[in-house]
Amino acid sequence: MCGICGWIDYRRDLGDDQNRRTLAGMNQTMSCRGPDQEGIWVERHAALCHRRLAVIDIEGGRQPMTLDDDDRGPALHMVYSGETYNFRELRAELDAAGHRFRTSSDTEVVLRAHREWGRKDPREVARRLNGMFAYAVWDTGSEELVLVRDRLGIKPLYYYPTPNGVLFGSEPKAILANPDADRVVEAEGLRRALAWVADPSNAVFRGMREVPPGHVVRIGRNGIREERYWRLEDTGHTDDVPTTVNHVRELLEDTAKRQLIADVPLCTLLSGGLDSSALTALAARHVTDQGGGRIRSFAVDFAGYAENFQADDVRGTPDTPYVHEVAEFVGTDHRDILLSTEDMMDPRVRNAALHARDLPAGIGDMDTSLYLLFKAVREESTVALSGESADEVFGGYRDFHDADTVAADTFPWLAGRMMNHDAKDPGLFDKGLFAKLDVAGYVDDQYRAALAEVPQLTGPAAADPHERRMREICYLYLTKFLPNLLDRKDRMSMAVGLEVRVPFCDHRLVEYVFGTPWAHKTFDGREKSLLRHATKDLLPESVVQRVKSPYPSTQDEGYEKSLRDRVAGILAEGENAPVAPMVDLKAIRERLDAPSSHQQNHMGQRMQLERIIDLNQWLGDYDVELNV
Repeated sequence: MCGICGWIDYRRDLGDDQNRRTLAGMNQTMSCRGPDQEGIWVERHAALCHRRLAVIDIEGGRQPMTLDDDDRGPALHMVYSGETYNFRELRAELDAAGHRFRTSSDTEVVLRAHREWGRKDPREVARRLNGMFAYAVWDTGSEELVLVRDRLGIKPLYYYPTPNGVLFGSEPKAILANPDADRVVEAEGLRRALAWVADPSNAVFRGMREVPPGHVVRIGRNGIREERYWRLEDTGHTDDVPTTVNHVRELLEDTAKRQLIADVPLCTLLSGGLDSSALTALAARHVTDQGGGRIRSFAVDFAGYAENFQADDVRGTPDTPYVHEVAEFVGTDHRDILLSTEDMMDPRVRNAALHARDLPAGIGDMDTSLYLLFKAVREESTVALSGESADEVFGGYRDFHDADTVAADTFPWLAGRMMNHDAKDPGLFDKGLFAKLDVAGYVDDQYRAALAEVPQLTGPAAADPHERRMREICYLYLTKFLPNLLDRKDRMSMAVGLEVRVPFCDHRLVEYVFGTPWAHKTFDGREKSLLRHATKDLLPESVVQRVKSPYPSTQDEGYEKSLRDRVAGILAEGENAPVAPMVDLKAIRERLDAPSSHQQNHMGQRMQLERIIDLNQWLGDYDVELNV
């Protein structure tokens, strides 16, 4: 796992002293992602930069990596971020084809795969890879740069076209470190920043895009083009329920086994829910079978949370009792990371979380607590396995099972209980600005475009309106919601140099479960039926029967008081506050005078306070020019 960035300019000499200093500055922004090693490769019109978090082949996997000694064509140069879990199988194929490896790293396997299979079409290489990856390959013969991103967008990759080439990086901050990139946010970018909807074509900053998940981007002297190599499709699922359950278990076991490969300490993230508990149990069993002893596990907790927990519409139970039961049942070497309001409101922590994101996410303690959890985990492990994406894959959120939410003519997470978000409500924003932005219109456009992409059902299920609608709901969550969670996970973890792997994002599992009828996914009348029955033999009965509870959010009344104090401080700045032109100062004062509550219907209001704080800091720290 690493950070990458680079610069292609077909008219400029990138090797001069000034441009080398710029490249060093771009690469330095990725230092948290790669604390172990750094490297820069430059020729006249191309430069590749790399910061490395060493996980596999500590000594041999240095980058940028060059392939120029095989007499098979012009030199290839690569910078790579991520993990290719089937690299050993691919290496065997390449060995048989005559390739002679210098290292034992997965990076060299991917580089040689481009030589062997990707000369005409780099998508042929991407289709062979099982993993999470974002990388760049420069072909000195064709003078073409290829950017490749994994199928679900687990690893981030951004690019910024320039008049004579392109800038790219794992994060926007690397691109913004180059003077050729403008720090301008226009109306369309601000809409994206305020809407919880993934949109790779819009990376908020003017002119910047993400490489879409499941795509390659090819940059040459004749321009830039995006090419898709993977999409969710209807598989015409014919397996009955027992066969489906058994195959899910087989896929989970194989995926867990593959993703436990590392040359550094490894652990799991444990919440006491079905997803993370099943993954922890699978990992523990494999590690034990390999004679590796007990696997480490980590969980986040808040001071006094379990003792004073109050259930709401989204979270019915605290995590800690279930975490401890699973850790004892499975036999992990477990540690709770206990956090206080003071920890999460520490200005240094909030600043670190904001700069990890590059954008004002506005979810406050759910970012800062994750950052602090990962920071503590990094003290003992370099790689962690997470249960992220199981809810999107298997249909775990309560909104999947609420008839009104399913029937709503918009994204279900905006209509349901999970986010309680109304894109038509300006909240604390200036009403005139909010009307001009038309966030609701932007969300609706995104929704209609996403529906048009949904693969149509085939077979008997195609005649069932509910099956058709649930196919749409599953597609929306996987393509428009999950990328936001994966980005959050990546940014918070890489900000402290921790690699987090997400086995439930294995594309084979995603494809198979996406293709199953909704009736299979809920065959026992509950959420995540397939996952529950595929793993129930590994877990305590209490966890098997536990109802979904999302990532925890503190209920400490002191936390909201601290938020209100921070917002009051912004109000005291008046028109001098960076965020002042964007907000309704009267509405903010009224909000500060209103009573607080831990209930979910108030969580959206608390998140509005979080967003005001984040926006104010972001506008100042990133020197953003708003042009709306």
